[in-house]
Amino acid sequence: MSMPVMFGIISAACVVFTIINAIDKFEHPLKKSIFGILSGFAGLAAVNILSPWTGVSIVVSVMSVLAAALGGIPGVTLLLAINAFF
Repeated sequence: MSMPVMFGIISAACVVFTIINAIDKFEHPLKKSIFGILSGFAGLAAVNILSPWTGVSIVVSVMSVLAAALGGIPGVTLLLAINAFF
């Protein structure tokens, strides 16, 4: 995956999360959005780093990065569930 695509995904996810958090009237919508995106990326990285010991891995593609960015930790959990069943 190229760097401009990754930057575009991160930027789009940040904008979407900020708008959603601003509509919900959170005190710091941008900070909350960035934390959600980073936690999703950290979860995706943790799954792939621990894959030699757990035997579970998620292929890093545009769709998995987008799911991790938009869904955060629940998005990564959903990717693991889909990986387990299909």
